[in-house]
Amino acid sequence: MSQISHSRPVRPRRSVLYLPAGNARAQDKLAGLDCDSVIFDLEDSVAPGAKREAREALRSFFGDGRAAALPAGMETVIRINALSSPWGTEDLLAARGCKPDAILIPKVDAPEDIIAVEDALDQTDAPANLRIWAMIETPRGVMNAGQIARLARTDGARLDCFITGTNDLIKETGISALPGRPWLATWLMQIVLAGRAYGLDVLDGVYNDFKNQAGLATECGEGRAMGFDGKTLIHPAQIGPANEIFGIEPAELANAEAIVAAFAEADNRDRGVISLDGRMVERLHLHMAERLIEKARRIDARNSGDKTT
Repeated sequence: MSQISHSRPVRPRRSVLYLPAGNARAQDKLAGLDCDSVIFDLEDSVAPGAKREAREALRSFFGDGRAAALPAGMETVIRINALSSPWGTEDLLAARGCKPDAILIPKVDAPEDIIAVEDALDQTDAPANLRIWAMIETPRGVMNAGQIARLARTDGARLDCFITGTNDLIKETGISALPGRPWLATWLMQIVLAGRAYGLDVLDGVYNDFKNQAGLATECGEGRAMGFDGKTLIHPAQIGPANEIFGIEPAELANAEAIVAAFAEADNRDRGVISLDGRMVERLHLHMAERLIEKARRIDARNSGDKTT
């Protein structure tokens, strides 16, 4: 039986900023931002008549050295249009040529949407470390989230991250967009559960009122409590609160280090379960602790400007 892949890179994804692919001025400002990841968007934020120009802007950004000059560890992602759309194939070819860290597929309804992109990347000899992110933003996508996430079950799978498209879910279902997102919560938890079952990172949807810092902080806190790894953002002013709220608390890090140290003791190295400070700790907790420590290390490296991570 295939095993869940644990080979995916460990990366902080506290703050993930959307940026229109054709916005050269915004691209030039990226070097001064502290978001963990940036999504260059060829889909919703680019008008149909501007798709070609946006693709060329991306090729220029990734080809003239500006992408290489981004802050240490900033992850680059390109959101394409669906392959079934008039622009999807050209978007995918352009994204493949730009060599980002990942390609984001919108409106993923079923596993076949991921498989089609994987096949296209394999046919163009895309590097194995080019990852796929999936937007779960339709009723079918939520219903099939477990089947979609299952594609990540084997080592070498490209699928790496889920993003919840909360605006689209609200639009397609007609629910009310109330504070606390009471009608969305069940669906969001389904997506988190599916992602966690197969080791995927899962990112919360955007907060639209970018001038409302208190509201953003509240929603980030709710998202963290739900189990999300970070927040997708629409404005640079949202980066700081997301980084803080989805960051790693000193107590969390200390606990993770204690777990790793305990399993490293000679008497515990071959045990599946140990006792630590009066509680039972399993090897699955060791794996979680190791990933959290690595994430903390990468955050520290980002903050220090170390580009070797």
